Amino acid sequence: MTTWFHWIDLAGVAVFAMSGTLMAYKKHMDGFGVVVLAAVTAIGGGTLRDMILDLPVFWVKDPSFFYAILAAALITIVWLRVSQRFPLRYLLVADAFGLAFFNVMGLQKALTYGASPLVAIALGTMTGVFGGLIRDVMCREIPVVLKGELYATTCIAGGIVYLLCDAFNAPAYTAMVMAMLTTLFARLAAMKWHWHLPVFEAGTKLD
Repeated sequence: MTTWFHWIDLAGVAVFAMSGTLMAYKKHMDGFGVVVLAAVTAIGGGTLRDMILDLPVFWVKDPSFFYAILAAALITIVWLRVSQRFPLRYLLVADAFGLAFFNVMGLQKALTYGASPLVAIALGTMTGVFGGLIRDVMCREIPVVLKGELYATTCIAGGIVYLLCDAFNAPAYTAMVMAMLTTLFARLAAMKWHWHLPVFEAGTKLD
């Protein structure tokens, strides 16, 4: 099971690294900028999670995460060179997959190390959104998590599904898959049908 978790974690890192690479391509960054943006997108949320849990940061003693980042960035660069196109939806879809992977892995790790269910949901959400937030800030974009379209809320929904599965004694991998699918499809649906939380209108006046 530990090996399976590790491969899922590597998949999440790779997907978020692709998201960071796509953003770097959009912003016309050089090779160093591509690697930096891919890395902070891929490991930023997990790094913050481990620091809050007072654990060794997951990538410090395991270089496989950096191999995953470099491989994902290289594959994305080659694909972009061949296609010569940058459909924005690819960036958003890659981000949605990374969000789902990281949310559940962060939640599961927090529970493993004794966090309460509420704190685990918060740390799972943080793991999923923080890397993308750093990416967007570095690129001078309004972070996706701060826009009206559902983003962090989908992580909370996935976390609740995980805890419900756990409460009914479902196997860990079943709870993880269900939570990932909930987060992923909720995010994709929000993108397609523009689901969002209420936002301040431009004409709102503050007294």
